[in-house]
Amino acid sequence: MLRFELLRDRNILVVIPVGPLEQVDFEQFARQVDPQIASAGSIAGLMIEARSFPGWRSFGAFLTHIRFVIDHHRHIERIAVVTNSKFLKTMPLVAGWLIRPKIRHFRLEQKDQALAWLETAR
Repeated sequence: MLRFELLRDRNILVVIPVGPLEQVDFEQFARQVDPQIASAGSIAGLMIEARSFPGWRSFGAFLTHIRFVIDHHRHIERIAVVTNSKFLKTMPLVAGWLIRPKIRHFRLEQKDQALAWLETAR
């Protein structure tokens, strides 16, 4: 399950996984993100705040996640991965080779610095 908040005035999306990711999470997320992209042209920043990676509820959820990334990564300027998880902090290293946005890791206690970095995307 994903919780997400759109900080419209900053053009930043904050995503917090709170349980196994489901197909419906990405469908709901797209309904929030797509109008913002249409309005602003892109998303300045995406902050993923996670204590750990909860995995996917099903293989269909995994595929929906991949499709979401493929469809949206070109419209996001920067991604801040805010976590202390050893597994998740390697994500910027791997994803940086595969997707367009600049990606940077921040520790959980550096959330304010992550938001500041995202705001400098434009």
